[in-house]
Amino acid sequence: MLEKTYAMADKVIQILQDKKAFDIRLIEIAEITSIADYFVIASGGSTTQVQAMSNHVEEKMKEAGYVLKGKEGLRGGRWILLDFGDVIVHNFHEEERRIYNLEKIWADGKTTIIDNH
Repeated sequence: MLEKTYAMADKVIQILQDKKAFDIRLIEIAEITSIADYFVIASGGSTTQVQAMSNHVEEKMKEAGYVLKGKEGLRGGRWILLDFGDVIVHNFHEEERRIYNLEKIWADGKTTIIDNH
């Protein structure tokens, strides 16, 4: 099961890298919660970039056959959540990310650093 959702998370990561997202983290949370298997967390340097990252993920994941179950935060562009069921994507403006610090909240999950820029 995790292999299938890992492939979905990996696809999200590749899409985010296409839009120059940075400080990308993959957190495996399947062992500690039932809400999802993975969080993908990424930063953008402006609200415009965060919105572009989110729009690109939504578009490319739909093309790949994945269903977006929900999204939140689009108007402000400071933190946009895309829920693909087993993979939840958190795209942050870099300042907002420091405030919410999801990596610390979900520290019991297994974190993989994808991009440390």
